[in-house]
Amino acid sequence: MNTYMAKPAEVTRKWYVLDAAGKPLGRVAAQAAVLLRGKHKPTFTPHVDCGDNVIVINCGKAVFTGAKMEKKIYYRHTGYIGHLKSIKAGHLMQQRPERAMELAVKGMLPDNTLGRISLGRLHAYAGSEHLHAAQKPEEWKI
Repeated sequence: MNTYMAKPAEVTRKWYVLDAAGKPLGRVAAQAAVLLRGKHKPTFTPHVDCGDNVIVINCGKAVFTGAKMEKKIYYRHTGYIGHLKSIKAGHLMQQRPERAMELAVKGMLPDNTLGRISLGRLHAYAGSEHLHAAQKPEEWKI
């Protein structure tokens, strides 16, 4: 019995829509990471990019559990000495909720070339409107 290994030319990509309204941000991000990697497919191969495109809508209506809204801090570095920037989760959700979703999904993908390519197929929107109606995305239930 042979193990099936997918080839990059054989991969077919679909489009899925995830609605984050009223759901914990981490739960939605975890499901998006699974779809981006392709782990929901029976033909999943770890070294081949076989994931799908994911649209996450209503990122602004996603919720944090516990006291994460006040206590969780996102850090980034500008590249200059001493220029470590920080922003609280509540403030980031007010300013750019789609960025909070992107950071959550990025943390759940591998830190290699496949992870970076997979993150490029994530499309996050703060509201309920998205620009990908022509791709005929399917709704994915969480």
